[in-house]
Amino acid sequence: MKRLVLAGAGHAHALLLKAWAAAPPPGVELVLVSPQALAPYSGMVPGWLAGHYRYEDICVDFAPLVAANRARWLADELLGVQPGQRRLRLRSGATLDYDLLSLNLGSTLTPPLAASLPELQLLPLRPLAQLHTAWQATQAALASPTDDRPLHLCGVGAGAAGVESLLALCHWLARACPRRQVRASLLGQSTELLPGMAPGAQRSARRALRRAGVELRLGSSFDAARDCGSGSGEPATRLLVWAAGAQAHAWQRDCGLAVCGQGFIRIDAQLRSVSHPEVYAVGDCAAWATPLPKAGVHAVRMAPVLAHNLRVALAQQGQVIDHRPQARFLALLALGDRRAVAAWGNWSAEGDWAWRWKDRIDRGFLRRVAA
Repeated sequence: MKRLVLAGAGHAHALLLKAWAAAPPPGVELVLVSPQALAPYSGMVPGWLAGHYRYEDICVDFAPLVAANRARWLADELLGVQPGQRRLRLRSGATLDYDLLSLNLGSTLTPPLAASLPELQLLPLRPLAQLHTAWQATQAALASPTDDRPLHLCGVGAGAAGVESLLALCHWLARACPRRQVRASLLGQSTELLPGMAPGAQRSARRALRRAGVELRLGSSFDAARDCGSGSGEPATRLLVWAAGAQAHAWQRDCGLAVCGQGFIRIDAQLRSVSHPEVYAVGDCAAWATPLPKAGVHAVRMAPVLAHNLRVALAQQGQVIDHRPQARFLALLALGDRRAVAAWGNWSAEGDWAWRWKDRIDRGFLRRVAA
């Protein structure tokens, strides 16, 4: 019996399990490795941070998907791959052998060490699997009814994640901590807000940041003393939201698989590792020949190709197919207050209708993958 290991509870693996549920590959032991069964859908994270959704409302529940495939869920975390032995190292200390491996692990972020700053609350937006616990701790620290000290909120990252998360937190703070004075800033190394997006979308984001009272500083690197300092002699709480550039997990860089300069797994048109064809990688953890934006839409689009090619590889018959990334895709950017920006190529528009459109699409995805 062959063993296929799905490492990571990502969008592509959710769609694969849903597609296979009616007819799982015969003669295959299917194992999902993920620390939690509930996996947040990235498109709804800003709405959850703003308080528009409960955490349970934005998650894919992998437990019934695994059960429908007569598979096994291993509540553990991948810490390394030994491709020569076809073996995984897990956080628990255990190892797991595989015949075929699919990686859908997303990306991570490594914020600077700023522990020397008093009362700093640090909220990295990746990895998504750890965000729930981090946000719960941040909410508990900030929402004390007796604490009305000024709050200095600093977001790092001028891309979609940085803009959406900072606007979401401004919205949440205005309702959860109405007595607090909030000074917010968003900074990024890029000299452009939302690089690559339509000019109209960039202007809409600027207007939303101004409405929320956010100071925008582009072309600026993060400096802990400057950007998290109080700026006055009075005591203050500091919240640092880190959304600067997706990074590969540390173990990927020397895992024995071919990786790009940033440490992401290099894949071919069939989504296989270019050095070890028994290993597949999709979504943010993978590096396409021509770099793709780190956006959930690409993992979703890769899912049917992954499901087909893995089934062919397991059966050792049939014809594999190539993945062809779409040149452009619809971007829906949440603005914190149940408004959104819709952008397609150079076209964009803003309004509450765009939020309702985004909400309908996001909820539709969760219904699509529900077991």
